[in-house]
Amino acid sequence: MKTKLKFLDRYLSLWIFLAMALGILLGTVFPGIQDLNKKLSIGTTSIPLAIGLIIMMYPPLTRVQYNSLPALLKNKKALGISLFLNWIAGPLLMFFLAIIFLRDSPDYMMGVIIIGLARCIAMVVVWNDLAGGSREYAAILIALNSIFQVFTFSFYVWIFTSVFPNWLGIKENNLMVPLKDVAMSVFIYLGIPFLLGFLSQKLGINVKGKKWFYQKFIPMISPYTLYALLFTIILMFSLKADSILSLPFDILKISVPLIFYFFLMFFFSFFINKKIGLPYDQNAAIAFTATGNNFELAIAISIAIFGIHSGQAFAGVIGPLVEVPVLIFLVKMSRILRKKVYST
Repeated sequence: MKTKLKFLDRYLSLWIFLAMALGILLGTVFPGIQDLNKKLSIGTTSIPLAIGLIIMMYPPLTRVQYNSLPALLKNKKALGISLFLNWIAGPLLMFFLAIIFLRDSPDYMMGVIIIGLARCIAMVVVWNDLAGGSREYAAILIALNSIFQVFTFSFYVWIFTSVFPNWLGIKENNLMVPLKDVAMSVFIYLGIPFLLGFLSQKLGINVKGKKWFYQKFIPMISPYTLYALLFTIILMFSLKADSILSLPFDILKISVPLIFYFFLMFFFSFFINKKIGLPYDQNAAIAFTATGNNFELAIAISIAIFGIHSGQAFAGVIGPLVEVPVLIFLVKMSRILRKKVYST
């Protein structure tokens, strides 16, 4: 049976556009929303937004099949290529594309770099299923990326946003993000939902059983990722409605390195996997895991570190706007390559 993209996922780009428009409308009609947000904030942290961001990360980290990790450890070839693509090739490719296309806009450049560091743990399930990849393998790779993100993301963000740009002499950035600030943000917006998700999974399966957990509980909480994402976008745009006239061009500007990244990363991953002899179903799972990004995490961390009004946070919002239509196209390309490159 051919997998179809769910209604909410198929029109994700449309929902994001509508959320942007609604946020701008609210910010224009109710300018007092900025004062209200300040009253509901502790320091620079908006309490409603923080709750929304944690809710956004909770569902994908709850449905990760952590017990599948030992199976991947047995396949050293697939493990090695997946780690290389996700944690070396992907971040470096996005880093250099961001510098090439956005060096004159350092805030957007940093936001795009952070998108490249946030490896896919949610939407890859959709892309993999549509492409006919291995569900079991995708689940294992998602679990691997989840664990890696929890324990390495702080260091990666610090290295790629502070250390590497400094080494390359990119003085336009003029920003050093303290590692402790990144670590605290990652703990709040990745660590807390990770712990909640892990405990929910263990308790849910132990008390109600695996069938109830994956067929009842997961479908019930999954839409809240999208709801929280749209809430975040509405709030962001309501607070920056006065700068709307510059946004259309900026959207295009941010989209260019992202589009290059998705195409280059997918085809590089697909053909290197074929070269080392991986079957199509494993190839698709690894290629789409390496190509997709965890834009929820990128948005959360950008807001936490740079603020809700920042260009970094705005770049994070553009991520899913571009990713969805491009990845749908790459799913079609994957199916074509299966017929041309693989014999079955």
